[in-house]
Amino acid sequence: MTSTTAPSSTRPGLLAELPTLADCIARPYDNFSVLRLILALAVVVSHAFSVSTGGHEPLYLSTGFSLGEYAVNGFFTISGFLVTMSFARRGWRDYIVARTLRIAPAFIVVTLAMAVFGSLITTLSFADYWRDPQVGRFIVATLTTFKSAGALPGVFADNPLRAPLGTVWTLKYEVLCYLGVLLFGVAIGLSRRGVALAIIAGFGIAIVLLDVLYPEAGKAVQTSLRLPFLFGIGAVFYLYRDEVRITSWIVLMLVAVTWLAQDTSFYKALNFATGAYGIIWLAVAPGLSSRAFDLKTDLSYGVYLLGWPVQQTLQAFSPQMPIEAMLPIAVVLSLLVAMVSWHVVEKPALGLKARILNHALRQDPRSAAI
Repeated sequence: MTSTTAPSSTRPGLLAELPTLADCIARPYDNFSVLRLILALAVVVSHAFSVSTGGHEPLYLSTGFSLGEYAVNGFFTISGFLVTMSFARRGWRDYIVARTLRIAPAFIVVTLAMAVFGSLITTLSFADYWRDPQVGRFIVATLTTFKSAGALPGVFADNPLRAPLGTVWTLKYEVLCYLGVLLFGVAIGLSRRGVALAIIAGFGIAIVLLDVLYPEAGKAVQTSLRLPFLFGIGAVFYLYRDEVRITSWIVLMLVAVTWLAQDTSFYKALNFATGAYGIIWLAVAPGLSSRAFDLKTDLSYGVYLLGWPVQQTLQAFSPQMPIEAMLPIAVVLSLLVAMVSWHVVEKPALGLKARILNHALRQDPRSAAI
C-alpha cells in the first residue's frame, strides 16, 4: 500500500500553519472599534482614583503602570497599525486631511466648550471670569501645546487636581507620531520596512538603556520613548502583516517572558511589546473578532477627551461621594457627552473629509473612525 502522507521534510511548519495578520485583517470585520471604546472607558476608570484622591490606583502600585497608562499603550498600538494602513491605502494628501479632521475638530470644540462651561461653574462672577487672562492662556496653551495641566480661574479649585482637560497631553505624541508616518512614507517609503523596524528597535533599546543608566528618570522622559515605541510597533505590525502570525500561544509566551524579566531592565520594553501584540491579537484573532463588535459609532475619542472633565465636575459637586458610587455615573455621563460629540462634531467632520477630497466616502468604518 502506498502511503499518502507527505514526507516530514515537505510538511509546513507549525508557524506556517498559523494565520497571518494579513489574513486576519482581510476579513470584513474586526474588534478595533470596540477595543478603542473599552480602552477609553478604562482611562475613565483609572482616573476615578486620581480625580478623587490625586493619587494612584492599585494597579500602579503593583506593576508600576496605571490602568490608564496600559489603556493609552493600547490606543497607541492600535493607532500605529491603523494610521499606517490609512497612509498605505490613501496616499499622503488623503492622509493629511483624514488625520486633521479626525483629531482637530473635536479637540478645538471641547477646549472652547470647557472654557465656556467654566464660566458657569466658577467661583468667580461671570464678568470676572471672562476678564481673567488665565482663560485666554488656557485656550491658547491647550490648542497650541496640548497642555493638560492648565487651570481655569475659580474652576475645580477645591479638587485634588485642578486641570479641566487632563488627558489632552497624549494628543501631542499622537500628532508627532502622525507626522512621523507622513515623513517616513514620503521621504523613505513604506516599502522600506526594514528601516522602520530598525527605528522601533532603537526605541526599544533606548527604553532598556534608560532603565540601566538613568532609572530615576521622570515619567516625561519615559513617556517620550514609550508612546512612539508602541505606535511604531503597531506600524511595523502592519508593514510586516504578511509575516506576523496571530495566535494565543505567542501571547502566552510573551507574558511568560515578561513575567520572568520583571526584575530586570528589560521588563518595561517587554511589557510594552507584549501588550502591543496582545491588543492586536484581541482585535483580529479568528474566533475573537465578531461582526457584533464592529461598532458603527465611534465614541472612544469623545469618551477619552470628555471623561476627565465629567469626573472633575462630579468631584467638584459631590466631593464626599465614594469612588464606587461616582464611577458608574461618570461612565454613563461620559458616554452621553461622547455621543453628542460624535454626532455634532466628529461624524460631520468625517463627512467633510469626502467633500474636501472631492470623492465619495467609501471607507469601511474602521478606517473612517481612526
